[in-house]
Amino acid sequence: MIYIRLLEKNGKVSKSLIIIPTYNEIDNIERLINAVFPINDSFHILVVDDNSPDGTAKKVESLSGQYPGRLHLLKRPGKHGLGTAYIKGFRWAIEHGYDYVFEMDADFSHDPADLPNLLRACEKGGADLAIGSRYVSGVNVVNWPLGRILMSYFASSYVRMITGMDVRDTTAGFKCYRTEVLRSLNLDKISFKGYAFQIEMKFAVWKLGFRIVEVPIIFTERKHGTSKMSGGIFNEALWGVIIIKFKSFFRNKYAVPEEEKMN
Repeated sequence: MIYIRLLEKNGKVSKSLIIIPTYNEIDNIERLINAVFPINDSFHILVVDDNSPDGTAKKVESLSGQYPGRLHLLKRPGKHGLGTAYIKGFRWAIEHGYDYVFEMDADFSHDPADLPNLLRACEKGGADLAIGSRYVSGVNVVNWPLGRILMSYFASSYVRMITGMDVRDTTAGFKCYRTEVLRSLNLDKISFKGYAFQIEMKFAVWKLGFRIVEVPIIFTERKHGTSKMSGGIFNEALWGVIIIKFKSFFRNKYAVPEEEKMN
């Protein structure tokens, strides 16, 4: 893995890091970066790019001079999955002392204007994990065909039934964690890389007894670029939920071992 860290201004690190995994997001990444940074001067962005052939990483590098100390990049040698991209980002955030860590898509399906609401839920509202939820106040999805809305909605219901989590949007990918939560998770034990990764992370946080809060958002289907969704991703989620629940009967594998906490 090639690692690039863009220089920090005055040696300071902000409290909040927004992790954005990318693969072929050249049509979106510059607009997204330019939309996020004016919202809050303390926001930093970490782009985790999986060797996009369209030049996404090069575009991020070209923007480094505009946002010194706030824009960071991890370049990986190939496609390794959404989950591993976020795990890399979580470890980077922990290493660099951030207090809050966001997950966010690169395609504007997640509105940057909702970032402060998620942060407020953690910073002021006592949440350990704040979820940008499509279903906590009805069905708030724009530009999806009815079939996909129904599939997503009932997938969340299925996950809720199997796992017992009281979360309306169990597959959501727009989230804010207190970094202390990520420190408490044994990230090596997160098994899934695709759609089921989002479910497993919520389940792990829930199993460790942390407080999860859902913040209503409006989810908008991408206008530029190509969706990464596939039948295989949904298959992983279908069977992955059963595997996750079954393993949880025997031990809480998601907790950091006591001997590691002491080191």
